[in-house]
Amino acid sequence: MSDDPYDILGVPRTAKAEAIRSAYRKLARKLHPDLNPGDKSAEARFKKVSAAYDLLGDPEKRARFDRGEIDAQGAERPPPQPEPPRWSARHGAEEYADPSAYADLADQDELLAELLGRGFGRRSGAGRGFKMRGPDIRARLEVPFLDAALGSTQRLSLPDGSTVDVKVPPGTRDHDVLRLAGKGGGGIGGGPNGDLLISIMVAPHPKFRREGDDIVFDLPVGLADAVLGGRVEVEAPGGTVRLSVPAGSNSGTTLRLRGRGVKRPDGSAGDALARLVVMLPDPPDAKLKDLVAAWAQAKQE
Repeated sequence: MSDDPYDILGVPRTAKAEAIRSAYRKLARKLHPDLNPGDKSAEARFKKVSAAYDLLGDPEKRARFDRGEIDAQGAERPPPQPEPPRWSARHGAEEYADPSAYADLADQDELLAELLGRGFGRRSGAGRGFKMRGPDIRARLEVPFLDAALGSTQRLSLPDGSTVDVKVPPGTRDHDVLRLAGKGGGGIGGGPNGDLLISIMVAPHPKFRREGDDIVFDLPVGLADAVLGGRVEVEAPGGTVRLSVPAGSNSGTTLRLRGRGVKRPDGSAGDALARLVVMLPDPPDAKLKDLVAAWAQAKQE
C-alpha cells in the first residue's frame, strides 16, 4: 500500500473535506479492530487509515502537506538549504559542497566568536576567560497517543548512550517541541550548557483520534441495542465503562463521557465522544430479513 494519505483513503488530491470524511468512515467501519478480532493485517491498515485521516482531515495539516512542508507522517520537511560556499582553486584549496558534518556545532556568530577568542588568546592574551554557551541538541521522541493526551513520563535514549526522563505535559500535540534546559552540549570555557530540544511525534491509535480537546472513537453496536436500547461495555480513555445506548439510536449518534478527553493545563479536560456505528448481523439473519420485509410491507399499506 502506498504511504500517500490520498492513496490510503482512495480519494483524489482535489477531494472536498466531506469526501475525505466519508472515505475514512467507510474504511474505518470495514477495518475497525473490534470488527476484525485477531486480524493483524486489518489492524495495520486501520492504523494507516487513521493516520491518513488525521493528516487530511485537518485543514491546516492538509494544506502544509500539499505545499510539501510536512511529509505523509506529519513530520517537518527540512527547508531548502542554500548553495554551500566553494573555495576557488586559485587559493590552493579543493572545492567542497557538503557542510553537513558541521551543522550542529554552533551558529556562525558563536563560531566566529570562538575563533576570534582563540586567535587573540594565542597572540595577545585577549581571549583569556572566553566563555561560550554549549550547542543545543535536537532529538525526536515518539509518544503513544493516550500518553500524549493525558500526560506521561517517557524515557529518551540519546546518541551518546545516556538516557533522560522526559515529562510529557497533558495535551501534547504532534510536532510540539519540549525544551530541557541545560541538557544539551557542554559549554566552552565554563560557559553554560545548551538545551535539549525534543520534537514530539504522537503515534496514531488504532481506535482513538483527537478533535480539539475531545477524544473521539467509533462504537459498534448491534441492531437490537440500537432499536431497543441497552447497555454496552466500552473501552474508553481512562478505563472500561458501561454506556447506555438510547432506544432508536442511529449510526452517528454521539454518547459523551465527560472529563475523559484531553487534559488541559488548568486541570480541566475535554470529553470522550463515542460515535455509534449500527451493525447488522454477520452472517445475515434470515429471520431478521423476513421481519424487516414484513415491516416494510406494512408501512406501504
